[in-house]
Amino acid sequence: MRIARLLSTDGPVTGEYSDGVVHGGDGAYEVGVDGPLLPPCEPTALYCVGRNYAATIDQMGYERPNQPSFFLKPPASLVGHESSIRYPSFTDELTYAGELAAVIDERCRDVTPDAVPDVVRGYTVMNDVDALDQASRTARKAFDGSGPLGPWIETDVDPVGIDMWTEVSGERRQEANTEQMLFKPNDIVSFLSERFTFEPGDVVAFGSPENPGVIEPGDTVEITYDGVGTLKNTVTGTR
Repeated sequence: MRIARLLSTDGPVTGEYSDGVVHGGDGAYEVGVDGPLLPPCEPTALYCVGRNYAATIDQMGYERPNQPSFFLKPPASLVGHESSIRYPSFTDELTYAGELAAVIDERCRDVTPDAVPDVVRGYTVMNDVDALDQASRTARKAFDGSGPLGPWIETDVDPVGIDMWTEVSGERRQEANTEQMLFKPNDIVSFLSERFTFEPGDVVAFGSPENPGVIEPGDTVEITYDGVGTLKNTVTGTR
């Protein structure tokens, strides 16, 4: 099942998504007619793991971590499917990175890897937008609009063995499979749950495969995780 959120004239609507329609408790809402899609959840935080693919580590010249390397994005970083990514005035090197993300379903802590499927609502797609020329990880990754998320939550999918690809203005830039992760999704959620209390709607992103790269105003970024969905956003503004 796909769970989506739509911004209607009366406010946000949450329901099952099917064929361009969100079926809420009080009726059916057509995407693009009755309102746009919102990010599919309302997290207190986005927990983002980096350096989780060997090829990406080699490409970027990083050391391979011996445990998940993570950072946080705030709720203000969120933008939804087909919303604009505003090119920030403070960077000359904006990059994309196509990531699979889990959405937590219940308040939890100290979750074992085997119990992770019981606390995860489903999976969605995130673009880890990065102002690569900034001085710190937080400055690079935690600004407004740096966390496009969507288009919906897919509740019936195994996060291991998913093919993914990223296209920028029609050009294939990334292509990989989640089997290539150094740390598997259940292990990452468990690891983070030893350090943080998750709240319903919180997001855990599992890192980007090889070839995260630069985007420019006017570029359209489409990130697909097979069986989950395609997140699409266009970069706006000027450099």
